[in-house]
Amino acid sequence: MKKEIKAIVEGGAAKPMPPLGPALSAAKLNVGEVIKKINEATASFKGLKVPVVIRYEGQEFEIEVGVPPTAELIKKEAGIEKGSGAPGSEVAGDISLEKVIEIAKSTFGKSEAKSLKARVKEVLGTCVSMGVTVDGKDPREIDVDALEGI
Repeated sequence: MKKEIKAIVEGGAAKPMPPLGPALSAAKLNVGEVIKKINEATASFKGLKVPVVIRYEGQEFEIEVGVPPTAELIKKEAGIEKGSGAPGSEVAGDISLEKVIEIAKSTFGKSEAKSLKARVKEVLGTCVSMGVTVDGKDPREIDVDALEGI
């Protein structure tokens, strides 16, 4: 029966530190080998927090890489370290509507949204809570229903 270890790591830069390192050691896995495989599998998410699941049985293991949280993808696109401490009165950054749609498409299957338009609205809502504008506007001003092709 396979067991699991779940963790959130920085893409391409996982380290054998707590909580991951001790969990791998307790599972009697080769910590260096597992960390190396995680870093290879998450290299495309460099600089982002990424959920990973390590499934193992004995010494055999496999790594499943999840999708980074929406807020992490927005921060990357906006080129910011963190969201606004005062959303609504303080702007942390700005992204294009095109990027919002890309984020929505890349995370659609991991969301409860029933349509791509609904997922775009969720991403816009995350922008609101982070103090990130979209094409220089308050994300609440974007008329998603008027968008063509999504």
